[in-house]
Amino acid sequence: MLAPLVWMMIAFVCAPSDPVPASAPAPPAASIEESSLRQLLKVRRVFVDRFAGGETAAQMRDMIINSLQGAQLFVITENEDKADAILRGSGEDLVFNETHSSSDSLNVHSSINTSQTDEDTALRGGTRSYERNGKGFGLGGGEDESSHSVERRHEANAAIRLVSKDGDVIWSTTQESMGGKFHGASTDVADKITKQLAVDFEKARKLLH
Repeated sequence: MLAPLVWMMIAFVCAPSDPVPASAPAPPAASIEESSLRQLLKVRRVFVDRFAGGETAAQMRDMIINSLQGAQLFVITENEDKADAILRGSGEDLVFNETHSSSDSLNVHSSINTSQTDEDTALRGGTRSYERNGKGFGLGGGEDESSHSVERRHEANAAIRLVSKDGDVIWSTTQESMGGKFHGASTDVADKITKQLAVDFEKARKLLH
């Protein structure tokens, strides 16, 4: 009577266990980009957080708010609780002096020496007499040229990211400028950020519609 029970126990022990599920492959870059673009299209209200970087960063933030407001891509809100996404980042606006120095020099030197020795073959008191004549000519010259200039430079840069309420980075960009033809460096950086955001927003519309 024990034989059937023994066989049942052997069959249970030898039965193959459930295979361990393989880890899911990493999603391709295209799907990550598409997911970010989908989230970007859902954004309606944006809160612009304080930027890191001191007083110039605060000015940069104001420039970006004005630029985004003019583009009318989103509603810019001062109430973070009502925002669909938060714009965070850092920026700075620097004014500094750049010094340039250079130096060139040219030096020329030349010399000519000649000599002649005459020997008197007559003995004078048991010694032989010599007479030496020498001529020399030398030329030297030099020229030095140096320059020194100080140039006042203005440079601004910003690195920002758009973050969803869940903490996912939806969009990011880094822009810098030495100043535009008709406006300053900070204004130029703010305009570049807005233009890049508008380009990516339109890209999302075409890709997902």
